[in-house]
Amino acid sequence: MRALGSGVVMGGRRQLPSERVPADLHERLLARRGEIEQAVLARVYGVSDPASVDDPGYVAGLRAAVSAALSCGIDAIAGDHHPPPMPPELSFQARYAARTGVCLETVLRRYFAGYALLCDFIVEEVEERGMPQGVELQRVLRAQAALLDRWVIDVTAEYTREAEGRFRQSTEHRRLERVRSLLAGELVDGAELGYALDAWHIGVVVIGPGARAAIRDLAASLDRNLLAVRPEDGSIWTWLGGRSRIAVDEVIDRASEGLSAALSLVFGEPAHGLDGWRLTHQQASAAVPVALHSSQKLVRYADVALVASVLRDDTLSSSLHELYLAPLATEPDGGENLRRTLRTYFETDRNTSSTAAALGVSRKTVTSRLRGVEQRLSRPLGGVAVELEIALRLEEVKRAAST
Repeated sequence: MRALGSGVVMGGRRQLPSERVPADLHERLLARRGEIEQAVLARVYGVSDPASVDDPGYVAGLRAAVSAALSCGIDAIAGDHHPPPMPPELSFQARYAARTGVCLETVLRRYFAGYALLCDFIVEEVEERGMPQGVELQRVLRAQAALLDRWVIDVTAEYTREAEGRFRQSTEHRRLERVRSLLAGELVDGAELGYALDAWHIGVVVIGPGARAAIRDLAASLDRNLLAVRPEDGSIWTWLGGRSRIAVDEVIDRASEGLSAALSLVFGEPAHGLDGWRLTHQQASAAVPVALHSSQKLVRYADVALVASVLRDDTLSSSLHELYLAPLATEPDGGENLRRTLRTYFETDRNTSSTAAALGVSRKTVTSRLRGVEQRLSRPLGGVAVELEIALRLEEVKRAAST
C-alpha cells in the first residue's frame, strides 16, 4: 500500500479518502441516473404491471413518482444526516393508487424493490471505483434505509386516508340513495340507516359551513336520535327522532344557543312514523327558499307555510305583487306609508288601536290609510287581507335577500 496525492493505492487501484465518498458516489450515480431509472421502473413493473390498471393517469403518475423518488434518494447521499421530506409526487401517487384500487401491499412492495435496486447500484459503484467500504458506505446505506422507513410511513398514511375517505363517501352515498328511495315511497328496508322510523320525527335542513357538527350537537343536547345525509346541493337533510313527541319551539330555542351566523336551520313540524318522517322533511324542504331569500337563520315551516308555497310558484308570486302591491306605489312616497301601516295592522291581529299605538299616530290616521288601500285596490280590505299579507311578507323576504 502506498500514498498517492489525496488518495491511497491498494492492490494497484487508487482508493478515495472516506470523506470524499459521498460526493464522488453522488456524482457517479447522477451520471448513471437514466440507466438506474430504467432498471428501477423494470423492477417496479415486475412487482405488478401498472397496465392492468385501466387508467393512463395512474401509469404516468407511477413513472413520475419513481423519477422523483430516485432523485431524492440520490441527492440524500450528498446531503445531511436528516431524511428529506417526501416528494409530492409520492403523496399524489399513493392517493391515486387508493382511488384506482391498487392494494397497499403492491404499493409498498414497489418501494422495497426500488430501494433494493438503488442499494445494489451504490455497492456496485463503491466496489468498481475502489471506494472505502467502511464507515462512510454504512452511513450511505443507513441513510437510504431511513429514507425508505420515512416514506413507508408517509405513503401508508396517505393511502389509508384516501381509502378511508372513499369508503366513507361510498357509505354516505348508499345512505343517501336509501333515504331518497324511502322519501319516494319505495319499499326499501330502512334498518341499515341505524335510525328508528317508527318514532316521532322533526325534519331539519341545515345549510352552511359546520352544519354537520351543529346538528350533531343539537341532537345530543335534546337526547334525540339523528339521521343525516348530504345531498349534492351542499345542504344536510337531517331528522331528530325519539319515542316521545317534542315541541318545535323547544328545538328552535336550543338551536339558537350559540348558533353560527353562517348557518341556517329550517324545521318541519313534528310527525310520527314513516309517513310522518316523509312529511316533516317535505315541510322543511319547502321552507328552505324562505331561509335562502331572507335574513332569518331559524325558520319553521308552520310560520312560513303559505309564503314558502308561493315562493315556489313564480306566476303566483309575481301576480300577488302586481295585484296587491303595485297599485299602492302610486302614492307620492311610493306607497311606503301604506305598506308599513298594513304590516303593523296584520302584526297586531288587525287591531286599529294597536296599530296606531305601534306607529305613533292617531287611530283616525290608521283608518284613513286603510281606506286609501281599499280605494287603490278597488276592493274591501277584509276580502283580500290574506293575499295582501302574503304579498307583503314576500316583499320582505325578497328585500332581505337583496341586501
